[in-house]
Amino acid sequence: MRLLAIETASEACSVALFEGERLIAHDHRVLGRGHAEALVPMIAALPDKGKAARILVSLGPGSFTGVRIGLATARALGYAWGAEVLGYPTLALVGAQAQAEHPDAAITVCMNGGHGEWFVQDFTNGQPDKDLRSLTPAQAVAVGAQGVIAGNRAKEFAALLGEDRKAIALLPEASRVSLLPEGLLTVRLTPIYGRGADAIPMAERTRA
Repeated sequence: MRLLAIETASEACSVALFEGERLIAHDHRVLGRGHAEALVPMIAALPDKGKAARILVSLGPGSFTGVRIGLATARALGYAWGAEVLGYPTLALVGAQAQAEHPDAAITVCMNGGHGEWFVQDFTNGQPDKDLRSLTPAQAVAVGAQGVIAGNRAKEFAALLGEDRKAIALLPEASRVSLLPEGLLTVRLTPIYGRGADAIPMAERTRA
C-alpha cells in the first residue's frame, strides 16, 4: 500500500511517498513561508503525482497557516483518491526523530510557538510523558527539561538552562513518519493549536 506523508507545521515543507515501509521519494525544503505555493507542486513531482491509498498529515502545533494548508491539501487528495487520511502531532514526529538518534534517552521537544512562546513536550520511547504546553522561555526554564532537547528552539532552551543538556536542532521531516507509534495517528483531523485563541469572540466583547 502506498502512503503519502505531508508535513507543513514548521518553517519546513516536506512530502514523502512510501511503498509499504520503503521510502520511494521525498522532498524537504526550509521555506519559512510560501507553503501554499510549494506544497501541491512538490506532491505532483512525486512518482504517480504522489497518489496513495493512505495519507498522513501533520496536525501541529506550529504555523497556523502551514497546518491548515497541509490539512486542506490532505483532505482534498483523500477525497479525490478515496484515500484514508490520518493526522499526527508534529511534536511527536520531532520527538521520534530525536529518539532514533538517542534511543535510550528521554526527550524534550521544544519548538517555536507564537508571541515569543515555545511549544514544549516530553517524550519517552516515542510516547508523550506530559501534555503539550505553550510556555515563555522563563516558564520553560522553571519547568526544566530532559537530558536531550530537540526542535528548532532546542539550542536556545539548553543555553538558558545552563546545564549539561544535549541540544539537537531538528525540523519535522515527512520522510521520517515511519518512526511514529501507530497509536499516535488519528482520524480526527483537527489542528492542534497548542495555545488559546488570541482574538476575543464578538459575543464576549459585546457582553463585556
